[in-house]
Order: sequence, then structure tokens, then C-alpha cells
Amino acid sequence: MNPILSLILRSFVAVPVTIMAGFVSFFFMNINFLPSIGIAIAAGVLTHLILGPIMTSTFLKKHQLSWREYRYIRKNLADAQKKIRRLNKSLFSIRDLSSVKQRIDILRITKKIQKMALKEPKRFYQAEPFYFSHLDSVIELTEKYNFLSAQPKKSLEINQSLIETRQTLNELTKVLEEDLYHVVSDDVDHLNFEIDVAKHTIKKQKEAKFPEENRWLK
Repeated sequence: MNPILSLILRSFVAVPVTIMAGFVSFFFMNINFLPSIGIAIAAGVLTHLILGPIMTSTFLKKHQLSWREYRYIRKNLADAQKKIRRLNKSLFSIRDLSSVKQRIDILRITKKIQKMALKEPKRFYQAEPFYFSHLDSVIELTEKYNFLSAQPKKSLEINQSLIETRQTLNELTKVLEEDLYHVVSDDVDHLNFEIDVAKHTIKKQKEAKFPEENRWLK
């Protein structure tokens, strides 16, 4: 669940409750002004606190996750977010114009996987190789490439290492693309199923509308 969106939604409910509680306390219950403000603030804070677990519980029920699973996934996604920031810094510290597209692709794919897992936490399980292996590998390689390419004087050995690292990054980019495809594979299968159903429905409608024409075609 997006924490910013959750905060906005809770505030959207808590603010009117605060105003209403203060209004009722002061005008209908004849409570003095300062105590009414205290009651209003307490009502707003309480509403805010109560809504948090309720919204989280609804979110978990929707995505068929337990609290334990959600804490595990959220921890790993938080760790991954730090790694992606580190990757972003490393990628755009490289001053090699020939690898710009490759670096943009790497960052685009990693952010896409992370965004999907944040929105639908259960997708995390489909991307475990990415989170526990491939992301670390791409960070290590880009930092190595960044370090070597920043050297003022490059020996033949350094140039050879740069070439090998760039080739490995090319291969790893394809691995990341496979990770992304695996994350969305269920959606692709579902879409193909819906297309098949739609085609079958259209065919049936045509046969029902033009039975004589279909009989001759057969």
C-alpha cells in the first residue's frame, strides 16, 4: 500500500471528524472552547490511528496476504528501494555515451518491477530472483564499470575489463527483461484467454446472424 496515499485518505476522513467533534462539543454539549478543541483533536487523531490498521487489513485481504507475509515483503521492498537508489546514482555517474541506452533500459526495468511489486505485493514472489540475485549483480557490475571508466589513464587490462563488463551488463539486461516478463506472465495469460473468449463470442454471433451464409461456406 502506498504510504502517501494512505496518509492522504486517512487525513481526508480525520479532518472532517475533527471539525465535527469540535462543533458538537462546543455548540451542542456546551463544553468550553479549549476543552472542545482538545476533544476535536483527540477525535481526529483517534480516527487517523484506527483507519490505518483497517485500511491495511482491507489491502491485505484484497491481495490475499497475511500480516506476516506483508511485513516480509515490505521489508524486502524497502531494502530494494535503497539498492535502486544506489543503482541510479551509479548508472548516471558513468560518463560513457555509448552505454546510455543500456543504462536507461536497466533503470527502467528495475523501477518497473519495483513499482508493480509495491502496488501488488504478491507479485514479489514472482520476482524473487530479481530481488535476491539479479539486482545485486547489476549494482555490483555498474559500480565496477563506473570505477574503471573514471580512471584518468586506462591500461589495456582496464579497457579489456570495461569491454567484458559492458558485455556482461548486456546479458544481465536480458535477464532483467525476463524477470519483468515473469512478473507480468499471469496478466499475459489472462489477456490471451480473454482474447480467445472474445473471438469465440464474435464467431458465435456471426454464425447466429448469418446462418445460411455460414452453411454454404461449410
